[in-house]
Amino acid sequence: MVKAKRKPLEEIADAISAYGKVLTVGCGGCVSVCLAGGQREVYELNAELELKLKESGTSKQLGNYTVERQCNMDLIQDMDDIAEGYDCILSMACGAGVQLMAERYPDKPVFPAVNTVFIGVDRGLGMYEEKCRACGECVLAYTGGICPVTRCAKGLFNGPCGGTNNSMCEVSQEIPCAWLDIYERLKAQDRLDDILKLQSVMQWQNQMQRTVVQPKYEKRYYK
Repeated sequence: MVKAKRKPLEEIADAISAYGKVLTVGCGGCVSVCLAGGQREVYELNAELELKLKESGTSKQLGNYTVERQCNMDLIQDMDDIAEGYDCILSMACGAGVQLMAERYPDKPVFPAVNTVFIGVDRGLGMYEEKCRACGECVLAYTGGICPVTRCAKGLFNGPCGGTNNSMCEVSQEIPCAWLDIYERLKAQDRLDDILKLQSVMQWQNQMQRTVVQPKYEKRYYK
């Protein structure tokens, strides 16, 4: 699940400073689960913006709406009539949702209110652990379902380094060695042969610019 964190209030206020009517749009998907951009967070952000505007003597019309999922065009289009009455949109969705919102309303500025942090799992209320970096070359089938890219402090792809210290990572004695965990899990599954299969060099698509060529959307996707 995508995890996100709200941007600083100053940055958000600066982004919308030139617009009089601002629609804050939440998302009922991932950002709602991690308490960063759901309906409640929309109300909280607008309340903080109202207070900041009042302190500065500035007046704006702040509206609110929450889409079930901002990464789905069919669900976004339900707010067409509402969006029409605003000068800009403040999206509390992940980067994918912000971009789809901007695609739906190309004539309106769409500003992100949160930073997309990582893909992870819930460990408790407000506690999340990164599990995937969307590298595009998944090796979980060979590593017992343990990701060496996110779990290993060095992101080693083909086995451990020489710094393991009493089953812990040399970076910190509080961090288990990811490759030891991989070894133990494969051993328990009688799959140790998998650890000997060398994988091709990682291209690190997640750390370089990528361009995905897509067919042009038809006009029917826009108002």
